[in-house]
Amino acid sequence: MQRKKYNFPVNFGLLAIHVGALLGFFSGFFSWSGLALALALWWLTGAFGIALCFHRALTHRSLVFWKPLEYFAAACGTLALQGDPIEWVATHRLHHAHSDEENDPHDAHRGMWWTHIDWLYMPNKNRPSDQEQRRQAPDLWSQPFYRFLHHRSFMLQIVLAAILFALGGMSWLIWGVFVRLVFVYHMTWFVNSAAHKFGYRTYRTGDLSTNCWWVALLTWGEGWHNNHHAFPFSARHGLRWFEFDLTWIQIKLLRAMHLVRNVRLPSPAMLQRVANQPRGDRVGF
Repeated sequence: MQRKKYNFPVNFGLLAIHVGALLGFFSGFFSWSGLALALALWWLTGAFGIALCFHRALTHRSLVFWKPLEYFAAACGTLALQGDPIEWVATHRLHHAHSDEENDPHDAHRGMWWTHIDWLYMPNKNRPSDQEQRRQAPDLWSQPFYRFLHHRSFMLQIVLAAILFALGGMSWLIWGVFVRLVFVYHMTWFVNSAAHKFGYRTYRTGDLSTNCWWVALLTWGEGWHNNHHAFPFSARHGLRWFEFDLTWIQIKLLRAMHLVRNVRLPSPAMLQRVANQPRGDRVGF
């Protein structure tokens, strides 16, 4: 396989977004309405779009959305600017296929900084090409809506930015786009980095995944990552009574409203079969 080059567009884009976010903390760009907007879009794009739709529904098929709601959630996830659904799902499926091994796009053996951000823009032969994305996510590629998002994901962000600027000026633009993107970025990246280093392991998984409580709080339950690697198909990641999983609460509400179905969970026998000692193996904080 040909070694990939340093990804300068991603490097420049991430740098520009982080610099733009810093403007939000200057008095001329801060507003309480902008902060409230950023929090609302954090939930809509990060919790609903990435954690629930991209991750649990599309990547692992842990549940099935009512189709119009699935497409809306996928559009929200695309606005998190972490790649379109096809790219995101293909990359994450590769991660699970080779978790913390040589072919993992963000192998935790290469260090926390690599898994947090470096894998995105440094030479990385394991990031899927367009052809590999189609192979890894044929279920999405077969749908015209996902092919549209694949080719127009950045355009959607520009449209959102224009709308926010028209409605609330620079404050809404800076907080609703730049600050919100940086926050959602790092929350997602902590799942790859901190949740492969800090926490405890309840289940034997053969990789470095951990259950990290503070990552779980910041990512709507995604930080119960060892649980997830043990049972990737599970719609619930917080499997013990004290493992608070807000995304699972959202799923239960949507199921009660008949907006999702085929919600998958591990059986008690499955839980017992791969368990470590009852208190788990602690590897950090």
